[in-house]
Amino acid sequence: MPMDLKDKQTEKNKHFIASLEFAVQGIKTVFREERNMRTHIFMGVLAIIMGFIFRLAITEWLWLLLVIFLVLVMEIINTVFENVVDMVTDFHFHPIGKKIKDMAAGAVLLTTFFAVVVGVLLFVPKIWQLIQDFL
Repeated sequence: MPMDLKDKQTEKNKHFIASLEFAVQGIKTVFREERNMRTHIFMGVLAIIMGFIFRLAITEWLWLLLVIFLVLVMEIINTVFENVVDMVTDFHFHPIGKKIKDMAAGAVLLTTFFAVVVGVLLFVPKIWQLIQDFL
């Protein structure tokens, strides 16, 4: 097959820049197509702003950034599973496809729960102290 007829996205990425462009396109796609991803990003940005307001210590920043990125990565993985199931089942219901989608969504839910726990542990004492200082 002549080189110009090949779909470049099906070949192994031989150049770092091309790989980077595909990865950025994937992030843009999930942001554009998934409402939950936009919600997670909004909440992550809000948490980062709160981190600056409350002047988090370096270890607190590490925990905060860890959970933000874990949630975002899990949302991307969940979207991948959803798309693969839809592609394989041609958008028709299949009980195994449903199990796969449910488990992937469960992984996002667990990760989000972990992020909320970390957020509560980081920010509630600081908010409580602020309330105490105000009263």
